[in-house]
Amino acid sequence: MAIAGPAKSEGDLLTRYTEVCERVDRAAEKSGRKCSQVLLVAVTKYAEPDQILQLVQAGHRDFGENRVQQLLQRAPMLDEQVSRMRSMGAALGGNPSSKHEPIRWHMIGQLQRNKARQVAEVSRLIHSVDSLRVAEELQEVGLKRDKPIEILLQMNCSGEAGKAGCPSPALLHVVEQIHSMIHLKLRGLMTMAPDTGNPEDSRPVFGRCRELFEDVLSEGMVDKSFNILSMGMSGDYEVAIQEGANLVRVGSAIFGETDHSGDAEA
Repeated sequence: MAIAGPAKSEGDLLTRYTEVCERVDRAAEKSGRKCSQVLLVAVTKYAEPDQILQLVQAGHRDFGENRVQQLLQRAPMLDEQVSRMRSMGAALGGNPSSKHEPIRWHMIGQLQRNKARQVAEVSRLIHSVDSLRVAEELQEVGLKRDKPIEILLQMNCSGEAGKAGCPSPALLHVVEQIHSMIHLKLRGLMTMAPDTGNPEDSRPVFGRCRELFEDVLSEGMVDKSFNILSMGMSGDYEVAIQEGANLVRVGSAIFGETDHSGDAEA
């Protein structure tokens, strides 16, 4: 879907991207970490393919999609374009590995069970596993592929009725069950805070998710690959980093505001 107005300007896009990167770096430093310890995933829900390629040219590699169908359409198309850019760079005598590494796709939206196989084929990390049913479906996919699928467990830390995510009291049981699924690799937790317009309102939710993350570690239920805490979007990613996030999902702050006011925006 198209981004409204000036978001199509390459200069504006790269300016916004640079500003977000700088704010991520400052938030990481204020929380006592190196900027390299926080991963920025650019959410492409309303981005156009040429905008994604502009960020690839700028050196960005991690992109997240909310919508299954859009991910399945875009991933192979853009991956092929990056591969062509890589081949062209090599043909011209350049270093093909320096600027055109493969895109790392993240599935961050709700996962339909009947799309699990297709999503697993193109995703580096699936953020939105919110139940044992979805985990079991992905386990079957991993079994057929004979390759573990890397996932995050989505938590409902705000307690909002009807919101996707594992409820906090069930966390340790769900982690134990997933840990027994040998074709899944649980890399960490993900949560979303309510969109109130005030980033500080997100702080208790992010703090709660960090506590749950630490609970899992303290129980000794996971290995050292359980190391990702995915929290924070365009409106609250700095607060999320302050509360311990080491992965943030930012869309509109990079690609520009949209006129889709009825949709949730990263």
